[in-house]
Amino acid sequence: MKKSFLGVIALFCLLYIVPLGVRPLIVPDESRYAEIPREMISSGDWVVPHLNGVRYFEKPVLGYWLNAASIMLFGENALAIRLPSALAVGISALMLFMLFQRFAGGYSAGIVAATVFLMCLEVFAVGTFSVLDSAVSMFVTAAMIAFFFAYMEDRTVKKMGLLVLMGVLCGLAFLTKGFIGLAVPVVAIVPFLIWERRWKELFTMPWVPIIAAILVAVPWAVMIHLREPDFWNYFFWTEHVERFMSDHPQHPRPFWFFIPMLAGGALPWTVLFPAVIAGVGSTRLSSSMIRFAICWLLFPFLFFSFSHGKLGTYILPCFPPLVILTAIGLLDYFEGGKKRAFILGARILAILAGILAVALVVSQVVNFMGLRAYGPSETWKWIIGAAGLMVWSGLLGYSARLLNFKKQLFLYAAAPVLFMFSAHFIMPDLSRQRKAPGEFLLNHAKRIRPDTVLVANGLEPAVCWFYKRDDVYLIGKGGELSYGLSYDDSGHRLLTAGQLKKLIENTHGEKEVVLITDTKHYSCYRALLPKPIFEDMDGRFVFAEF
Repeated sequence: MKKSFLGVIALFCLLYIVPLGVRPLIVPDESRYAEIPREMISSGDWVVPHLNGVRYFEKPVLGYWLNAASIMLFGENALAIRLPSALAVGISALMLFMLFQRFAGGYSAGIVAATVFLMCLEVFAVGTFSVLDSAVSMFVTAAMIAFFFAYMEDRTVKKMGLLVLMGVLCGLAFLTKGFIGLAVPVVAIVPFLIWERRWKELFTMPWVPIIAAILVAVPWAVMIHLREPDFWNYFFWTEHVERFMSDHPQHPRPFWFFIPMLAGGALPWTVLFPAVIAGVGSTRLSSSMIRFAICWLLFPFLFFSFSHGKLGTYILPCFPPLVILTAIGLLDYFEGGKKRAFILGARILAILAGILAVALVVSQVVNFMGLRAYGPSETWKWIIGAAGLMVWSGLLGYSARLLNFKKQLFLYAAAPVLFMFSAHFIMPDLSRQRKAPGEFLLNHAKRIRPDTVLVANGLEPAVCWFYKRDDVYLIGKGGELSYGLSYDDSGHRLLTAGQLKKLIENTHGEKEVVLITDTKHYSCYRALLPKPIFEDMDGRFVFAEF
C-alpha cells in the first residue's frame, strides 16, 4: 500500500511538476496571470489588482497572491506561474483519497480515485496551465469534502469544526474567483439534503460555514471597497450577473456545450462509463456518498449550462464528483465479477489511439489534406507523439486481456502516461509562433530602453511581462482593459492610429516608439504611420520601431 501511494505521488510529479517550465507562456491567459502578480510584487500593492498599470477587476485577489508567492520563491519563469495550478490538482487528488479512505472502500479505493482524477484529460490540461480554475476547483472540492465529513459526523464539536473548515474554504474559493466558489456548494448541498430527507438541517447547518466564509472574505472585501468604491459594482454586475444572463456574452455557447466538454475532458475514463453506470446502479442509489456525488455533479453542471457565456474550464469543479462516481462504479463493477464493459471500452479506446497514431504519421509523411502540424525540422516531435499514442494503444489492448482486475486498472491508467508527459515537449513550432510571443519579444529586448514608448495591440500582458513594464499604450480597442481605461488617470493610454502617428511625430529625435502587434492589425495601421526605422515580421507578430 505504501508503494502504491508513492507511485501516485511519482505520477503526479512526473506529469504535473517536472515539465512545467518546458513550454513557453501562452497568450493571453498565462501572460495575464503572470503579469498581474509581478506588478503586485513590483508595486507593493497587494489589495488592488492591476494589469499594465491599469485597474483590473475581473477577479478577486487570492489567485494572484498564490502566483506572486510562487514567483517570489522560484523566480519570474513559466514553472513558477504554473506551479499553483499544478499543486491545486495534487491537493484535490489528496482530498479525494482521504474521502475514499474514510467512506468508500478504504486505502485501495482512495488510490484508484486519486489516480482517476490525475489522469482526466481536462484536469491535466488545466492543471499544467496558468489559470485560476484549478485553484478555485481545489477550494470547492475541499469545502465539499469537509461538508460530507461533517454530514457523516455524530460528535457535535468535531462537526462544528468541520463546518467552520468548510466555510473557510468557501471563503478562499470566493477570494480566488468570486461567487462561483459559493454557488457550487449551495446548488449541490441543498438537493442532497432534500434527497437524504434531512432538509430541516438547511435551516441550522449553513450558519456556521456562512459566518466562517464571511470572516475570511470581509477583510479584503472592505479594503478593496475603501480603495476602489466601484469594484463591487463592476465585479458583481458585470462579471457575474451580466456574464451569466447577457444575451451577448463574451463566450456565447449553446446550452449543451458542456456535455461534449465533460465527456472529452473525462478521457480516458469516458469509454468506461457503461461499466461505471452498471457498478453505481448495483447500489440502487442508497449510498449517501453516491447521492452526494450525483448532486455535486448534476446540479452545478446544470447551473453552468444555464449561463449564456461558457468556457470549457468552467466545469472543472464537476470533475471531482465525476471521479467519485467513476471510481466507485468501476470498483463495484469488478467486484461483482463483471469485465465485459471494461474490455469493450479498453479495446475501443485502443483502436482510437492507434488510428490517431497512424493519422499523425500519414499526415506528416504525405501531408494528407494539408493537415501537417509539424515542420521539416520537427520530425522528432511527431515521432514521439506517434510513439506515445501507440504505447497507449498497446497497453490498453493488453489490459483487456488480463484476468486480475487490479492489474487491468493499473495498465489502463498507465497507458497514456508517455503521451501525456511528452505533450509538454512536442508543441508544434507553428503553435509557438501563434500563441507564444515570448521568444520573439526577447529577441528584441536590447532595443528597448527605459524611456522607449511601448504600444501594443492585444499583446499587452506579454509585452509587460517580458519587458518588465507597466506603462504600455494600447492601440485600437481596450479589450480586457476597457474598464480600467475608463478611469481618468488611465484613459490617455488608449490610442487611435491617428494619435499614435502624432505621438511618433512629437517624440521624433527624443525617444523611440515601438509598436508590437500581430500582422493582421499591423496591415491596417501600416499605411497610416510613418516609415519605421526597424521592422521585424515573423509571420504572426510585428515589432516596428519608429
